[in-house]
Amino acid sequence: MKTKKKGYLQAPVRHLDITSIDAVSLVKAMKGMSFTARDLAAGADLFERMLKDRPCSVILCIAGSTSAAGCMNIYADLVKYNMVDAIVATGAAIVDMDFFEALGFRHYQGSPHVDDKKLRSLYIDRIYDTFIDEEELQNCDRTIGEIADTLPPGIYSSREFIREMGRFLKKNARKKGSLVETAFDYDVPIFCPAFSDSSAGFGLVMHQTRRPDAHVSIDSVKDFRELTQVKIKAKTTGLVIIGGGVPKNFAQDTVICAEVLGKEVPMHKYAVQITVADVRDGACSSSTLKEASSWGKVDGTSEQMVYAEATSVLPLMASYVYHRGAWKKRRRRSFSKLFPERTAKK
Repeated sequence: MKTKKKGYLQAPVRHLDITSIDAVSLVKAMKGMSFTARDLAAGADLFERMLKDRPCSVILCIAGSTSAAGCMNIYADLVKYNMVDAIVATGAAIVDMDFFEALGFRHYQGSPHVDDKKLRSLYIDRIYDTFIDEEELQNCDRTIGEIADTLPPGIYSSREFIREMGRFLKKNARKKGSLVETAFDYDVPIFCPAFSDSSAGFGLVMHQTRRPDAHVSIDSVKDFRELTQVKIKAKTTGLVIIGGGVPKNFAQDTVICAEVLGKEVPMHKYAVQITVADVRDGACSSSTLKEASSWGKVDGTSEQMVYAEATSVLPLMASYVYHRGAWKKRRRRSFSKLFPERTAKK
């Protein structure tokens, strides 16, 4: 079985390095084009405007499987080079993909034209044309449970727990420079409002089964409150949204939540969204950015929808803003310092 399995896991996904590829000239040329090319260029310019706007804090929202597909280093570099101040993501993007590879495991190039029953018999999971070793993923599950075992019992936000994952990686990472570890280094908070919908969920179930009377539990309401605290502190904000779903709406809703708490904050001043979702059935993760302005979430004067598959657009946009260098003059927000640290058990 191991020999047959290895036959499918031959070509590791290689993660793109935006610092080594200068896309500025290409994106500038796209400004003179039409369709998605011009939208991409406009989105890149809007992202750069966020970085040039000194009071503006940038919130990155990640949904989908772009991390597994080769964008993992991009997200870490956005943090490292001070282009992102807070992150809202799916649990899969943070745990099953980023943390998973930090433990020394890999995603592999595969094919959508395979016998999925055969993959299942070999314990190989498939994300479109990308393969994952399920046995390695279960190792990731167990590691999450073991991290939880070291923490004082109680109610945690996903941000608190992910910070502990970063602390764990400082000593135990097989692959350095992951998003989770980099965010820990630079005090950039990561929120996963649907944290249990990932390897984290399996690991925490194992943890709670071992410790039914004194265990760690994740509170998504605490996540919402903490992210709203970030919005209140930041005031002026811009959103960079990959995909949509829960991360997008969670970040947008902080404006309304602040209002409910009696705090007056402005709508998100800027927003760029890369998505393939259609809006005619109310999809596109519930709304376009223009529609979000009717809810009081996003200022409709500085928004850009880019209708494209994100792995084809994000590398160009991120390379453009990196090589243009506006990030060099920004101050770091270090929003993780808004929240008190917990102490792990001895």
